[in-house]
Amino acid sequence: MTGRARVFGDDINTDYIITSRRKRESLDPAVLRAYLFEEVDPRFAATVEAGDVIVAGKNFGCGSAMEVAVTAVLGAGIRAILARGFSRTYYRNAVNNGLLPVECDTGGIREGDRLLIADAEVRNLTTGVTLNTAPLPEIMQQIIAAGGLVPYFRRHGDF
Repeated sequence: MTGRARVFGDDINTDYIITSRRKRESLDPAVLRAYLFEEVDPRFAATVEAGDVIVAGKNFGCGSAMEVAVTAVLGAGIRAILARGFSRTYYRNAVNNGLLPVECDTGGIREGDRLLIADAEVRNLTTGVTLNTAPLPEIMQQIIAAGGLVPYFRRHGDF
């Protein structure tokens, strides 16, 4: 998977990803994508491209357990998030919905860097730096590859 880095800082909570008032209007990912990160950067949604990679610091997805915070990211065509750390709830919501959460040292990644995510590492194609990632359990890899927990169960029946 390759994509352009879209960089945020530490403690990006779920209301920064998609404000909770938006989920009252619609749960359609195609609608929600227009409001992605509007509280942090009102221009972000207009500039996001399918395949972009969110890059953040520690505690990404903290705050409430809104699953819609993953739905909005996927609706924008983003398939992976790199962060120094995730809130447990956001991490599990990501996996369960087919969004790849990658834990690694994101400190050297800049806005717009081209990234390649493969085989337990992230290669910054812009700088040539390779980052090791925290291992993702095999079952989580299978769930993400299937497109999330529901498609996984449809395909496999159980764990």
